[in-house]
Amino acid sequence: MANVYAGSVANANPGPVVTFTKRLHEPIMAGEVTCSVRIWQRPHVKVGGVYRLGPGSVEVTALREITLSDVTPALARRSGFAGVVDLLKVAKHGPGERVFLVDFEYRGPDPALTCSVS
Repeated sequence: MANVYAGSVANANPGPVVTFTKRLHEPIMAGEVTCSVRIWQRPHVKVGGVYRLGPGSVEVTALREITLSDVTPALARRSGFAGVVDLLKVAKHGPGERVFLVDFEYRGPDPALTCSVS
């Protein structure tokens, strides 16, 4: 594994959206999927960044540049895919050739932003 990218602490309000294939939304929100392999020209997220997903958000906890040989069947399953081929069909976003492993945690809706009616 090559580079590790550090970032700043994120703002309290979820910002941009991170795009995940729809079938991964529920497993991510349930905490079953906590990483994603992406093929980009450059990183599109930063460590500490908070990105909207469903009613809550994901917070990026680590970002590493890896090689294609680091993408194993076990990593594919950890990312929510049946295998490496399944993952690679979805992982490429645009003309990029660099491979990144993004670790994240799902944070549910912010209770401070929800209203309750009595």
